[in-house]
Amino acid sequence: MNFALNHMVAPTLDYREFFDLALRLGIDAVEIRNDIPAAQMSTKSAKTIAKLADDRGIKILNVNALQRWNQWDKKKASEASRLAEYTALTGAKALVLCPTNDKKFRPDTKERLDGLRTALTALKDILKEHGLVGCVEPLGFSECSLRLKAEAVAAIKDVRGESRFKLTHDTFHHFVAGETEFFSTHTGLIHVSGVVDRRYNADNMRDPQRVLVDENDMLNNKAQVRKLLDGGFKGYVSIEPFATSVHKSKQIARDISRSLDFLDS
Repeated sequence: MNFALNHMVAPTLDYREFFDLALRLGIDAVEIRNDIPAAQMSTKSAKTIAKLADDRGIKILNVNALQRWNQWDKKKASEASRLAEYTALTGAKALVLCPTNDKKFRPDTKERLDGLRTALTALKDILKEHGLVGCVEPLGFSECSLRLKAEAVAAIKDVRGESRFKLTHDTFHHFVAGETEFFSTHTGLIHVSGVVDRRYNADNMRDPQRVLVDENDMLNNKAQVRKLLDGGFKGYVSIEPFATSVHKSKQIARDISRSLDFLDS
């Protein structure tokens, strides 16, 4: 497997420390984020990040993420353009797209699906302008406006966006959604994290339960990744835990290394 690190694995590290952590683990590809303390969304900071990565031989895969992208309006279009420009300046080739995940956002089915297509059509031009791919990440939560990869694939095909959009297959969200279909050839990125606390199930587990994957994993991460690889996926498998227990670890390099060994076994 080609492993990558998402900055969420250690969100308190600055970029230099984060890149050095990746290299200590033998990893040369990372995802950076716009929702952590280190993030400084400016042209100057983007160029600084690009140089830091280049000096260390690190490949920045993407910026994670444009949030609520499917609630498209003039304000969202402006945000998307700014973030796409920033992403390109960092040297990344993709921008992760996370849909609205909010119980208060409850359009009917037709309005919701039409909204996907409106947003994808507009994003296609913005991404093309900056030479980027959009990695659409359905979130499996019951309150999410885009739970299923099947809906994302259908919308991407409808707007003829196959060359500009790929799926992010998140093993956690795949499990929570209860989706059984895999879209290996449409997938551009895999996010992996595990849940080991048996008090939770697909209905009530959320980001705070997401830890590094080990032998106690409830999400069948290894089987999910194997299914995608066997189906023709050739991209990166990125480590993305959200649990504070991971973020506070004093031995994060050792913890990640053990998880990588388990996933690769």
